[in-house]
Amino acid sequence: MADDETTNPSRLIDPRSGFCPDTNTFHSLRPRVPLPPPSQPLSLTQYTLSLLLSQSSAPAPNATVLIDAASGHHVSYSHFLDQIHSLTSSLAASTSLSRGHVAFIVSPSSLHVPVLYFALLALGVTISPTNPLSSHSEIAHQVQLTNPVIAFATSATSHKLPTLPLGTILLDSPEFLSMLNGNRPNSDRVHRVEVSQSDSAAILYSSGTTGRVKGVLLTHRNLIALIEGFFRLTSESRQKQTETEQPQPVSLFTLPLFHVFGFFMLVRAVAMGETLVLMEKFDFESMLRTVEKFRVNYMPVSPPLVVAFAKSELVEKYDISSLQLLGSGGAPLGKEVAERFAAKFPNIGIVQGYGLTETCGGAARMIEIDESQRHGSVGRLAENMEAKIVDPVTGEALPPGHKGELWLRGPTIMKGYVGDDKATAETLDSEGWLKTGDLCYFDSDGFLFIVDRLKELIKYKGYQVPPAELEHLLLSHPEISDAAVIPYPDEEAGQIPMAFVVRKPGSNITEAQVIDFIAKQVAPYKKIRRVSFINSIPKSPSGKILRRVLVTHALSAGSARL
Repeated sequence: MADDETTNPSRLIDPRSGFCPDTNTFHSLRPRVPLPPPSQPLSLTQYTLSLLLSQSSAPAPNATVLIDAASGHHVSYSHFLDQIHSLTSSLAASTSLSRGHVAFIVSPSSLHVPVLYFALLALGVTISPTNPLSSHSEIAHQVQLTNPVIAFATSATSHKLPTLPLGTILLDSPEFLSMLNGNRPNSDRVHRVEVSQSDSAAILYSSGTTGRVKGVLLTHRNLIALIEGFFRLTSESRQKQTETEQPQPVSLFTLPLFHVFGFFMLVRAVAMGETLVLMEKFDFESMLRTVEKFRVNYMPVSPPLVVAFAKSELVEKYDISSLQLLGSGGAPLGKEVAERFAAKFPNIGIVQGYGLTETCGGAARMIEIDESQRHGSVGRLAENMEAKIVDPVTGEALPPGHKGELWLRGPTIMKGYVGDDKATAETLDSEGWLKTGDLCYFDSDGFLFIVDRLKELIKYKGYQVPPAELEHLLLSHPEISDAAVIPYPDEEAGQIPMAFVVRKPGSNITEAQVIDFIAKQVAPYKKIRRVSFINSIPKSPSGKILRRVLVTHALSAGSARL
């Protein structure tokens, strides 16, 4: 028996947790997903469209792929594919864009952006989309990092851009529309550029919540590996449901397409032949109206939106009975919020996932509704992924049930940070392990739990206090609509937990009541000792709390008391 274990290390892997005590490594409990040979030339566009067309249940040519929520304008799959072919051909003919060039994109979500992404990727051009609300200085920093040769913007955003070698093309100009809707070229035009899977596909920007924004370099193979996993697992799940044949799934995107979560969910949805409803500007009531109007089945969301669903009375005004599932990601979703949502919407499931821009957005997720009952978890390790839980002090890799920094390794891990070798070396080790900076643990069933960001832990008299734990408790209070917890400097304790609280309309909850509410539920060292009431919590597009903004606000407001 011992000899078998020596020659077959997989025998050592606990089938329940995925942990191998020999290497102190966690392995995915998902079936291994085969990937195309690395040497095979293949762009993300070519791969995604091949998946779309290979399905036995591929959408009919007149089936809808994109809907603009505001105008109601529909784009069919046949027209969408024609636009990709036309734009690819037009860009190749009218510009000197070539494989390896970078295209900078500054545009809100629109029906044109998905076509632009697929066309550029087909040409081997690296796409680099940014938040259209970025300031001049933020864009200048990103342009300096990525060195783009061309930009795509709108009339409202182009003024933020410097002059680039191939200029700026406006997505709302007649020139661009003619490129989109020109005569359809030879149908295999989109495949003529030979793109290597190891070529750069996208430079996406990390949220910058704990430092200056970094450009995360993802390859075609990184993204192919991610989508292949989603495609195989979703296909299997759908095959199980064949007896209750469902209409074409309709997803609503409140996520910005420049963010990794929105980007990969867009590509996944096209590969699966789904219908996407895009919202340029998010507004909670408009979102509810859109769900009702287009009979939306699924929405990828960030946790603040789940909180809004659970607490808002506006929901009662709309028919959202078509909604079957929310996919939560971008930040941890608290157990209390998930339970409150489940009590209010028993027919809508929530599956959680976890990832970083550095992992293409995917690292762990739930794939079955029964997994979603593990409240507080972000699911199990994604297919083809390995993980370690590393003690931040000793560097020792730990078994299930122990907290430490999460390290990840697998085919979706980024190539590195553009123009920042130092940051790349600090984050990626020589064996390909990505140090996430997240304090986590796996339970005995292989479910991953995110405790908090290591850098955001509050150090109270030597004790470590996770802000996320206190935030989840605060959100369970019926008079609190949103909350954030930060470290506040204290001469005696070093740091104390300070809460920023958004009251529900009509509430007069006091600082003393907030402090008392938490004190009854936590150990003494975790108590909140200072409260500030605020109109809204500043957040990144993915829903992450911008703690640095709140820390600055607290210090400037309370400097006299420091």
